[in-house]
Amino acid sequence: MHTEPHEGEVRHHKPRHLAERLEGAVGALMVVAIIVLALGLIYGMVSGGGGTPRWMQ
Repeated sequence: MHTEPHEGEVRHHKPRHLAERLEGAVGALMVVAIIVLALGLIYGMVSGGGGTPRWMQ
């Protein structure tokens, strides 16, 4: 049997933890991280040229 809350009764919400607040943004953060890593990889391939690191040349 379901009981209805009384009039004037205030339902208190528990404070949410940081992980619960960021739960919805995890997917977007992963997409941003993948894009940043891909751009870094492309930049490294374009600017690297010969494939030998500069400290070994």
